[in-house]
Amino acid sequence: MSMEKSDLQKRTKEFAVRVIRMVDSLPRHRTADVLDRQLIRCATSVGANYRSAKRAKSPADFIAKMSIVEEEADESCYWMELMTDISLIKKESLKDLMTESNELVAIAVSSVKTARSRHATAAR
Repeated sequence: MSMEKSDLQKRTKEFAVRVIRMVDSLPRHRTADVLDRQLIRCATSVGANYRSAKRAKSPADFIAKMSIVEEEADESCYWMELMTDISLIKKESLKDLMTESNELVAIAVSSVKTARSRHATAAR
């Protein structure tokens, strides 16, 4: 699952774009509006926090920011699951976005583990 950082930057941005487009296609009503806002906030936060992590000032700063990437990607999946649970959108329509969200979580978890390991080794 290794990839260049620029590839991950593009991937997280594309994830946000795809979520925004999907949300724009949903019917407008009170519940959808609330869930839409929540999903857009966390989906766009994934890429923004990844970009911030790339400019981290220390290993601890990188770990903190990548942990936010992990949390926001996981939260994105939660909101999409909720949307399918209330039949706002069919699960099949979100399958690819949910897969991408879970893959971004896995990448962030792996990055945090690697950074912690390297930081611990360097501290010795």
